[in-house]
Amino acid sequence: MARIRDIVVDCARPAALARFWASVLADYAVAPYDEAELARLRAMGIDDVENDPSVLVDGPPDAPRFFFQRVLEEKAVKNRVHLDLADDDVDRLVGLGATVIAHQPRWTVLCDPEGNEFCLLA
Repeated sequence: MARIRDIVVDCARPAALARFWASVLADYAVAPYDEAELARLRAMGIDDVENDPSVLVDGPPDAPRFFFQRVLEEKAVKNRVHLDLADDDVDRLVGLGATVIAHQPRWTVLCDPEGNEFCLLA
């Protein structure tokens, strides 16, 4: 039986989007950069973690991890898969950089700073 290990999000600015989602999700944080990871980035010619092409956001044990990876293509259409979050604090998420797209009777549709849709279920 399969289980979700990682959720991979294509994006233009992995570090910024990773910080957004780490702030949105309870018990998640951008994975710290240890010396080995910094050396790996330097070997790729990357001196600033803001330019990391793949940023990990880690959560509780046994919870899926999120990888935000840089892609050159811009988002062009509606997501085929999205997250439904149990939260009712729309104002907090807007303050973090989300945009409200629509209000429905039992949920609110939002977009993250790069236009990826997600829903808040009240």
